[in-house]
Amino acid sequence: MAVTAAMVKELRAKTGAGMMDCKKALTETNGDMEQAVDYLREKGISKAAKKADRIAAEGSAYTVTEGNKAVLLEVNCETDFVTKNDQFKTLLSDLAQHLLTQTPANVEEALAQPLHGDGESVETHINNNIAKIGEKLSLRRFTIAEKTDADAFGAYIHMGGNIGVLTVVEGTTDEAFAKDVAMHIAAVNPRYVSRDAVDAEEVEKELEVLKQQALNEGKPENIVEKMVEGRLGKFFEEICLLEQGFVKDPDQKVKKLVADKGATVKGFVRYQVGEGLEKREDNFAEEVMNQMKK
Repeated sequence: MAVTAAMVKELRAKTGAGMMDCKKALTETNGDMEQAVDYLREKGISKAAKKADRIAAEGSAYTVTEGNKAVLLEVNCETDFVTKNDQFKTLLSDLAQHLLTQTPANVEEALAQPLHGDGESVETHINNNIAKIGEKLSLRRFTIAEKTDADAFGAYIHMGGNIGVLTVVEGTTDEAFAKDVAMHIAAVNPRYVSRDAVDAEEVEKELEVLKQQALNEGKPENIVEKMVEGRLGKFFEEICLLEQGFVKDPDQKVKKLVADKGATVKGFVRYQVGEGLEKREDNFAEEVMNQMKK
């Protein structure tokens, strides 16, 4: 039986599932509406769709390195209880392995790919986990990095997954050192690797602010320039990795430690779970009660 747009629209209205999922369900069931509804329920797609509007700002960052490839990803859920769930942990591992092997360009491409290159799609796999776990789950973002045999990955997960960092340190194979750099990034949260990476417009804006601050303090104009230069250095220390005192030894600048290794930091990615997302207002007791009801 031919599947029409009207049939897809009707099924979507009944289940809240996506258009492509509805079309596939109708195709698989030869256009039988009730069987298609059951198909979506069995796949967990209908249940997942009903949870789509829920807030999922908790979750975990997760990283895996294999040879010269590594991935850092963030998967969100509704409560931090779920992050302790073995099934959630397995989902993190499944997604990480898929991303490493299939190297999609973005989340949308990843969701449409068959998991590990065959079988159900990544999106369907996540939906199946939603049906079993009982919370909205989403693959929010990921970064895939590559290196050579002469380089090292710094991979670090902090506080059980609340913060994740992945960095590539070129010119050294000292993984322990690279991990220390990643730990520093997790703790101090720099925005750039070096001064050169800071946008010129941002530097100019900061210069204007610092100059006005000095003038407002009543400093003579002949010393304002030197004051601004010193304060700009502090600005770079706040936002640039290489300018910062190393978290394990604040008397040592990160750039010196890296230089002593004959290395360079190619770049880094830092994910703090839920940053920029709307947060749930539930208190702890309510979260417990919600979990007990499921």
